[in-house]
Formats: sequence, C-alpha cells, structure tokens
Amino acid sequence: MKQDELKKELDEFFAIRDEIFEFLDKSVPKDKSGFNFDFSKDPTLNARDFYKIFYRYDYKARKTFASAMKMLNAKN
Repeated sequence: MKQDELKKELDEFFAIRDEIFEFLDKSVPKDKSGFNFDFSKDPTLNARDFYKIFYRYDYKARKTFASAMKMLNAKN
C-alpha cells in the first residue's frame, strides 16, 4: 500500500468517526457548557441507526489499521 492510499483510508476512517459524533449531537442533549453530552436523563438512541454507523467505523478501523501495519512492516 502506498502512503497516499493509506492517507485516503485514514481520511475515510475519520469521516465515519465524525458521523458518529454527528449522530450523538442530534440524539443527546449537551450539558450547560454546551460541550459535553448530558446522559443524565438517559436519552433514547436509535440503536439500529447507531449500529449502521458503528459497523462501518469498526470495519474501516480494522481494515485501515491492518493496512498501516503491513506498510510499517514492509519498511522494516
């Protein structure tokens, strides 16, 4: 794998991570500071929608990190 291909994989990984936080931003209220999620009232999350994003995130993480390890091992 070339360095630019790995960068693309990492960009995709972080884009999916951003989707997770967008989902949480829409689903969970923030505390008084406006920065932290307030789970004190146990907000209901749509598990199916969250799983769809998380599954893609997990798959991309495993794929990207495996590719990165191969690239690092090839250089040693």
